[in-house]
Amino acid sequence: MRELTYYIGMTLDGFIAGPHDEVDFYPLADDHSAHMNDAYPEVLPTHVRRAVGLDDVPNRGFDTIVMGRRTYDPALEIGITSPYAHLRQIVVSRSLEASPDPAVELVRDDPRGRIRELKAEDGLGIYLAGGGRLAGELLPEIDRLIVKKYPVVAGSGIPAFAADFAPVQFALDEALTFSNGCAVLRYHRR
Repeated sequence: MRELTYYIGMTLDGFIAGPHDEVDFYPLADDHSAHMNDAYPEVLPTHVRRAVGLDDVPNRGFDTIVMGRRTYDPALEIGITSPYAHLRQIVVSRSLEASPDPAVELVRDDPRGRIRELKAEDGLGIYLAGGGRLAGELLPEIDRLIVKKYPVVAGSGIPAFAADFAPVQFALDEALTFSNGCAVLRYHRR
């Protein structure tokens, strides 16, 4: 059975982006980027993979991406309708009437049911890219977390999980730190 992994960057106070989807405040470092690109090359959009020379690197852990509309929108804003062409792409949105690209599957209803179907298929893992509202809705299906915890307090913004109070425990598998102060934490559901 395939697993659903929520791979996300977040602030110390639990936000994945600012109130207007800002992410430019996260500190970057070469050692951090090199590690992440080597360990998880498939999480980069196809045009970014090309720009950093990872075009020919095979997918290591994921062959499918699931994202919400707000995560998909930045690509659409720059004219890219298939931002992860190297992955099977699924966008969960109740506001999109139709997919703007035949390579992008649109899920309008029952994302949990769709995730269960994907998990039952053969293949690599499923990468949940965000956002927080979708992660909250899919929390019962999330098997693993890869959290890039940045040394920043945002004060407000988009929470990593927008859900009702219902604690779910995860166990820490690995913790790595980098020169920018970012800690990359890997967890599995208990």
